[in-house]
Amino acid sequence: MRPESLVTDHTIYACVMGSRAFGLATEDSDTDRRGVFLAPTPLFWRFDKPPTHVEGPAEEQFSWELERFCELALRGNPNILECLHSPLVEYADATGRELLALRGAFLSRKVHETFVRYAHGQRRKLDADVRNHGAPRWKHAMHLLRLLTSARDLLRTGVLTVDVGDRREELLEVKRGEVPWPEVEARMNRLTREAEEAAAHSPLPEEPDRRRVEDFLVRTRRASALQAYPHEQVVQGVVPARRSRES
Repeated sequence: MRPESLVTDHTIYACVMGSRAFGLATEDSDTDRRGVFLAPTPLFWRFDKPPTHVEGPAEEQFSWELERFCELALRGNPNILECLHSPLVEYADATGRELLALRGAFLSRKVHETFVRYAHGQRRKLDADVRNHGAPRWKHAMHLLRLLTSARDLLRTGVLTVDVGDRREELLEVKRGEVPWPEVEARMNRLTREAEEAAAHSPLPEEPDRRRVEDFLVRTRRASALQAYPHEQVVQGVVPARRSRES
């Protein structure tokens, strides 16, 4: 089975991410599509396993296999968690809707570490740009402010909100380079402190609900294995036919 077929034939959830989901799109913004596919269970019976992710087949499209997606979400990966909370859902079958119903199971106070760690990595890149070129990449500075705000609000409320809402214009001012870098730095430092303070009193649990997620994954794999039509189609060419003793 070609990797592209896993996306075209076995996607369970698809959404739009990037600036369009964040409410920061302009006329020249791309449409970033993200998704989750469920590789048929028989594909895991061979030595060569199905891919954990697939890029394409459309431009700006990227998809994860369900198990990999859940693994990253349980770790608190910011990009993955935001996919689960995109306001622009393009497709969700019954399994995809169950995945969406599990959104809360992936959230925990661990997001403070993962979101802020990711933010620190981006901040170092911005600081290097300022040292080497006199200015940061303003688009990246805008998105870092957005991420830090999202992390702070998630830790305060227990709810992950992707669309920036009424903060759109102030963030676009940063993208256009209309806000001095020292002020942008001050905003980043303030948001980092506020996220740390929120983490200490967050309504989020200490750990994600791994058992609930794993139960969903096992049930989904079992249901896939019991489906007659993908079983017959996938195993053909995957599991070699038995040879007779005389061959």
